[in-house]
Amino acid sequence: MFKKILVPWDGSELAAKILPEVEEMAKCFQAEVVLLTVESMSTLTSSAEFAAIDEISAQMKVAAEKSLAAKAEEMKKSGLKVSYAYTEGSAANEIISYADANACDLIAMATHGKGEIAWVLGSVAEKVISHASVPVLVLRVLRMKAPDSKDDFMFKTMGPD
Repeated sequence: MFKKILVPWDGSELAAKILPEVEEMAKCFQAEVVLLTVESMSTLTSSAEFAAIDEISAQMKVAAEKSLAAKAEEMKKSGLKVSYAYTEGSAANEIISYADANACDLIAMATHGKGEIAWVLGSVAEKVISHASVPVLVLRVLRMKAPDSKDDFMFKTMGPD
């Protein structure tokens, strides 16, 4: 069913939590896995960083490609066909564009649950889900602890009863 699975990869521990499921799926479908790192240069905004943006960009690319190559080699040891790519730009746009341009037929990504800020700004996962032309598998990688009691739901700022 799936021949090429695109996995957005930021090298984090949280992003790595999706890989066992992706590996099993790739084995089942005999699919290629493509790890994609998207570097957003919008995080480089100070004047010192702006002056050296080309140097910083080159350093970030080298570090990202080293991480990608190491993870790809690790995954290949389990018999998978794995490739990787690096690009710069808006994460959601680049993920969607890469999937379209490279005949990926599934995007598998972790959602980190960024909390309240994601409600205001929107998350990368939400944007990819909303605009991708291929199916998107999203796995929540953070497990929230269940409340111990009903008091955990109540705000303590209202004063005495």
